[in-house]
Amino acid sequence: MTDSIPTRPDLNAMRHAMVVSQLRTSAVSDPAVVAAMGRVPREAFVPPAQAEIAYRDAPLPLPGGRAINPPLITGRLLTAAELQSTDRVLLVGAAMGYGAAVLSRLVDSVVALEEDATLATAARDALADEPVELVEGPLNAGWAQGAPYDVIVIDGAVESVPDAIVEQLAPGGRLTTGIVDRGVTRLALGRRTEGGFGLVEFADLGCIELPGFAKPKTFQFAR
Repeated sequence: MTDSIPTRPDLNAMRHAMVVSQLRTSAVSDPAVVAAMGRVPREAFVPPAQAEIAYRDAPLPLPGGRAINPPLITGRLLTAAELQSTDRVLLVGAAMGYGAAVLSRLVDSVVALEEDATLATAARDALADEPVELVEGPLNAGWAQGAPYDVIVIDGAVESVPDAIVEQLAPGGRLTTGIVDRGVTRLALGRRTEGGFGLVEFADLGCIELPGFAKPKTFQFAR
């Protein structure tokens, strides 16, 4: 009698299943986004111990208390951004680099911002062969040095989008993000126009929350 040898899951098959069961059935309608996510090996952008569950429809924890969004959230945020190949894009919350790798297959210029030094190092290694500019700094400040951007993708939920980030959008630029309100997260799209900037929610989907984006507290004095 011989001991059976555990077999590793077929990650290529799991990636294909993600495309079929998570993306195409859930309003990820941009063929270019679907194709890019079908090519990028998500397992290369998560901790090695989680490679075999990289394609689950659930957030995956990362070092430092952060997490990576489920594939569906990435697909919905990028689809809503109406990406054009000539766009310059800022990704806020690069984590270990997955979203930036997908974007690099869709647009000409990608700046990926991460504030956690450990995650930034992992992303830099994983993105070594990708045409992505990885920068480090506070997420809630954006990256003004590279502005203006045609598109800004905030890869997580925030209580509010800081003016400093909105001001980095080019006129007519688009911003996609998660919004969290009293513990409930939704996805939203905004455009910078001559009249200002506003967000319109487009999907009730749970996504990970990013640190540093709490609404300023207001105080009321008792009479």
